[in-house]
Amino acid sequence: MSTNDSLGEATDAAQDAVLPIAPLDAAEVTQWDIETDVAVVGLGIAGTCAAISAHEAGARVAAFERGGAGGGTSALSGGLIYLGGGTPIQEACGYTDTAENMERFLLEACGPDADADKVHAYCQGSVAHYNWLVDHGVPFKGEFCDEPNREPITDAGLCFSGGEDSWPFNTIADVVPRGHHPQFPDTAGGFLMECLTGALAKTDVAVHTDARVERLIVDAGRVVGLVARVDGRDLHVRATGGVILCAGGFIFNEEMLARYCPEALRPFSAWRVGTDNDDGRGIRLGEGAGGTTTRMDSVECALPIGPPHRMARALLVGKDGKRFINEDTYTGRIGHRALVDQQGEIYMIVSEEIFEVNFVGMRITWAAETPEELAADVGLPADALAETIATYNQHAENGTDPEWHKEPDFLVPLRPPYGAIDLRVDSKAIYAPFTLGGLNTDPDSHVLDPSGVPVPGLYAAGRSTAGIAAHGYVSGISLGDGSFFGRRAGESAARDK
Repeated sequence: MSTNDSLGEATDAAQDAVLPIAPLDAAEVTQWDIETDVAVVGLGIAGTCAAISAHEAGARVAAFERGGAGGGTSALSGGLIYLGGGTPIQEACGYTDTAENMERFLLEACGPDADADKVHAYCQGSVAHYNWLVDHGVPFKGEFCDEPNREPITDAGLCFSGGEDSWPFNTIADVVPRGHHPQFPDTAGGFLMECLTGALAKTDVAVHTDARVERLIVDAGRVVGLVARVDGRDLHVRATGGVILCAGGFIFNEEMLARYCPEALRPFSAWRVGTDNDDGRGIRLGEGAGGTTTRMDSVECALPIGPPHRMARALLVGKDGKRFINEDTYTGRIGHRALVDQQGEIYMIVSEEIFEVNFVGMRITWAAETPEELAADVGLPADALAETIATYNQHAENGTDPEWHKEPDFLVPLRPPYGAIDLRVDSKAIYAPFTLGGLNTDPDSHVLDPSGVPVPGLYAAGRSTAGIAAHGYVSGISLGDGSFFGRRAGESAARDK
């Protein structure tokens, strides 16, 4: 084989990894191996909730999970679920919230271009969704944790998880925490999915694991089933109510990342948030059946700076030596700005009195007695860094930050000696990206065609869709909208059976 032939095959393979997956026409099916009302693809939190919901609505349900067991990326998560509007846990912790207040915050924090209809539906239904989760075995403890931006290390049930208590959001909506943490110490994603898969096991949903869905099946434009490879053979599954795609995002599809959000390929030590099965297959299946995608360029990226949140007393600067964000905001917002807006070239500037090693072990890379010397060591413009520190110090002495409005508790003038921590994408800093774009769906989880009309028999939820988070993010919204709109998908498909 010639070099040109090899390159051609590689190009073809790359194209195949991003193209829609063409469906099979029902006329070509000679025998249906399984007949059901609703077929669910994927058993992360979206698919699990979809299957339970469809079953409770009276449908026969068959679920197909590519892995050896349910859980998916949801089971690897921190377990935070973004809920509000006045949940019992918020009230137990002394916080008053409304659906309208929650909606004001989410439209701003998850934008620009957040889907207003989905945000409205989610906020209006948030308390009821909390109760549904509790009724299906997910416990929450009425205790507040004051360390924001990640799941509590205890089993406390509530924390700030999206910068609600920092600028600009504290000027847009009343400051209320909404990160709901299941009653399990520290990382609770596995526990959360144990609870929900336990609820699923109490139903008569037929669960097929190690089952890869190869194609959807259509009849005159309507999705009526799927082809699943199980134990080395293809099973043709008829689903009279339709198919629900909950197969994750595409953070592990290199070709899709390169086409849609190449920023996610940049971090040297990226902790991609997902599993190998987050390869975009669900999205491509939906496209093949006539669905459209939206916001495929949208990516989120966590950059762990805290805990402790005291590290927000430091300054974050770009390659120009200037600040680009308020350091006390949500770390996912910082990570996104660092990766996308600053092209992954940022540094944390500290002084000896405020520095401490955070939970991922960040260490000082350079140290110097003056800002100018530090800038020379790092490779930053000396005048710009010196001016940044001098201006910040001047206002911090008075407890103000007119440029970025950092809260007074975190305003501490920086004194020599100074240090800088290397947070560039090609350093050992931890960048944790995942994709936010996917199939375009309405608030009832119908997949939409290019005209905005539902594709008959096709539904989707979770990271296979473009959910609430558009070009902004808050921790807990993936599990929140995945479970919420997964439930809606199950209800919608059951109605159509």
